[in-house]
Amino acid sequence: MRTVLVVDAANVVGARPDGWWKDRAGAARRLHEALLTAPVPHDVVVLVLEGGAKAGVRPGRDAHVRVVHAARDGDTEIAKQAREAAEAGREVTVVTADRALAANVAGVARVSGPSWLWDVLEETT
Repeated sequence: MRTVLVVDAANVVGARPDGWWKDRAGAARRLHEALLTAPVPHDVVVLVLEGGAKAGVRPGRDAHVRVVHAARDGDTEIAKQAREAAEAGREVTVVTADRALAANVAGVARVSGPSWLWDVLEETT
């Protein structure tokens, strides 16, 4: 079974007060680059970007990371991506600390917090 990790980029980036709000596009680009080399235990990573972060990474696939630009809000797109992957028979994990989003995807995905992902990302540094 293929595994899919759906990343709430805004929530993950927002979990660290490192000045991301001054450069949302740059923060998205750094997260994308980190995901490309991180030892993430999933076959596919779906990075969902919204708002100003979309300027940092073009939509599409790079290696095992697929970038999706949310048409409206990120939560709706994250839930959509999780449901589509689950319907395709994938095991899905969503990374978010957003309680409403976590409740929304509870029937189709496991939920992990941003600190779990940051720990994984730091393994490569």
